[in-house]
Amino acid sequence: MNRRTTSALAAAAVLALAACGGQAQDPAAPQTGEAVVLGLTYTPDVQFAPFYVAEAKGYYEEAGVEVTLRHHGASESLFGALEAGEEDLVVAGGDEMLQAFSAGVPVVNVATVYEEYPVVLIVPADSPITSAADLPGHTVGVPGPFGETYFGLLALLSGAGLTPEDVAVEHIGYTQQAALGAGHVDAVMGFANNDAVQFAQAGIEVRTIALEDVPLVGIGVGAHSDLADDDVTAAVVAATMRGVRDVLDDPEGAVEIAAEHIPGLADPAARDAALATVTATLPLYGEGTGETDVTLWEQMAVFMAEQGLLEGEVDPTTAVRAQAAAR
Repeated sequence: MNRRTTSALAAAAVLALAACGGQAQDPAAPQTGEAVVLGLTYTPDVQFAPFYVAEAKGYYEEAGVEVTLRHHGASESLFGALEAGEEDLVVAGGDEMLQAFSAGVPVVNVATVYEEYPVVLIVPADSPITSAADLPGHTVGVPGPFGETYFGLLALLSGAGLTPEDVAVEHIGYTQQAALGAGHVDAVMGFANNDAVQFAQAGIEVRTIALEDVPLVGIGVGAHSDLADDDVTAAVVAATMRGVRDVLDDPEGAVEIAAEHIPGLADPAARDAALATVTATLPLYGEGTGETDVTLWEQMAVFMAEQGLLEGEVDPTTAVRAQAAAR
């Protein structure tokens, strides 16, 4: 049972008690042990270490919240469970949330987990491509015309005064390593803390080209709009950011905790690979405050509208909270 379900039941109880002449508790008031379902996209992965750490160390429990970490199915849409009432919170890119919000999905960003945008351009080590300005005439692979790798490509090209028509964009699915390694494409868009790390682990020599200052917001926590200003949501955010700061302080300890959730991490090689991913993620967390730059969201809304990524006009200030206040 998730937060919205328990809130609805509490409200019904209030009405029933009031009808009997009793004195009821305000259903919006924080209650110990309230249930929250937090969606972690796709299969268990070390990228979710802060959430595993917050759960293992009892931070959610200390905050008076019973958090269920729910991984999505392979074919499940990013915000489907949130819309269906099966999740209260979900981990997603800020740009993905804004796009969904413009399409009517009731998701509001309540915390920014990655202060730095995680997407980079990846090229072979001996590639003549050294910046976005070198991309015309080359082929760039992306999983598809969606998500942060695609948004990142558009931002990279725009920053260099280019458009997708200036390069050959190939939709390669999640095969960046195979496509680039076999020479099917000249470059791929990928995550600095995932794809780039996997290339190194596979012994494929590559270079990464940072996107630098782009009008995009990376991974954060989104809440159903009914819960965006809820005290329980704020408590979950505060506990999660404690987990982030613990990962910053002790990456190896975070991998140990993540191993309880991720099959195969008992293998030393897999453990080393997981630690490499966590280490590459540390710069993305910044100071681990969870605060959101609303001005950047406004810039992102303009950029995404110009790129045709939003449905209609969107006031980004209604889709984001600077920071959910801790309970």
